[in-house]
Amino acid sequence: MRIIGKLALGVAALALVAGVGAKVFQRQLGEMALARIASERVGRDVTAGLPDGLHVIICGSGSPLPDPTRAGPCTIVIAGNHIYAIDAGEGGTRKLNQLGLPIGRIEGLFLTHFHSDHIDGLGPLMLLRWSGRSNTSPLPIHGPPGVERIVAGFNAAYAQDNGYRTAHHGTKIMPPSGAGGTALPFAIAGLPVVVLNADGVRITAFPVDHAPVQPAVGYRFDYKGRSVVISGDTAVSPSLVRAARGTDLLVHEALQPRLVKILTEALARTGQANTAQITRDILDYHASPEQAADAAKAAGAGALVLNHIVPPLPLAFAYPAFLGDAAKHFSGPITIGEDGMMIDLPAGSTSITTRKLL
Repeated sequence: MRIIGKLALGVAALALVAGVGAKVFQRQLGEMALARIASERVGRDVTAGLPDGLHVIICGSGSPLPDPTRAGPCTIVIAGNHIYAIDAGEGGTRKLNQLGLPIGRIEGLFLTHFHSDHIDGLGPLMLLRWSGRSNTSPLPIHGPPGVERIVAGFNAAYAQDNGYRTAHHGTKIMPPSGAGGTALPFAIAGLPVVVLNADGVRITAFPVDHAPVQPAVGYRFDYKGRSVVISGDTAVSPSLVRAARGTDLLVHEALQPRLVKILTEALARTGQANTAQITRDILDYHASPEQAADAAKAAGAGALVLNHIVPPLPLAFAYPAFLGDAAKHFSGPITIGEDGMMIDLPAGSTSITTRKLL
C-alpha cells in the first residue's frame, strides 16, 4: 500500500510539474503547435494524385436550419483536371479551405435555384477564387433564368471591397478584371439542356419540382464513362429519374418528415409559431430519404448519397432514424452526406469509394 501511495504521489507531482510547465511555456508551446499545423495543412492540395475520373466532394450538406456540423448546400465535382462547384451555401468556402481544395482553379459555379441558402456563400467563393490564382476573369456562374439578377446583386454588394483588395494587394495579386462573377443563363423549358460540353466533360441541366420555387434544376456530370447526378432541392420528380438513368451516383436532397414533426412540435410548444409553420410548409417541396431511394432505384443508380439534410442531424447515432425505411426502397449503398466527404469514381472502373477528409 505504501508503494502504491508513493506512486500516486509521484504521478500527481509529475502532473503538477507538467501543468505548471505548460502554463509557463504556453506561449511557446502554442506557437510550436500552430507551426506544426501550418506545415501540415498549408499548401495541401486534395486534388493532387487523384486518379482520372469523377470525384465528388461534399463541402456543405446542410440546410437553412442551423447545424454546427454542416455548412449550407455546396458540392464540388472534379472531372479529370477540371473543378466545378454546385451551389454556394454559407460556410461552404471555409470547408473547401479546410479540405485544401485549390479554390482558384474552380472553372464554374452551377446554381440549382435561388433559395438564399444556396447562394448566400457566393461572395466568399468569388473572392477566394479570384485571389487563389490571381484570376484575370470573373467566376463563370451558370444557372436558369434569373441568375443574371443574382450575380449582378452580389457584384454590386462586393464592388467596394473588390477595390479595397486591389488597392491593398496590388494588381498582380488581385487584378481588377478577375473580381466577381459573370452570369451565364441557360433556357430550361421542361427538357434537359446541355450546359457545357468540352474536353470530355458534359454537364446537363434538367428541371425538378421545387414549387413554388421556379425555375429549379439538377445537374448531371458525365466524364469518361462515369456519371454523377446532383438533384438540387426537389420533391418527387419524374424528370430527375429520367435524367439520372443509369448514373453511377445520385446525390439527392432528403428531409425526414418524422423528425421534422418532432422539431415542429418543440417549436410550437415553446411559442415559436412562425418557425413552426415554416417547418410544416417545407414538407411540401422536399423529398424524404425513402423517396430519394425510390428515385435511385427507378433510375438504376449505382449508389445514393443524401445531402441537404433536414432537420439538423449533428449526431451519427440518429442516422438510422433519419434513413427510416430507405434501405427497403433501394438495395444499393446509401450514405448520409457529411461535410468533407469525398466520393471517388475512377475512369475505366465501376468502383465507387467514399472517404472522409475532415
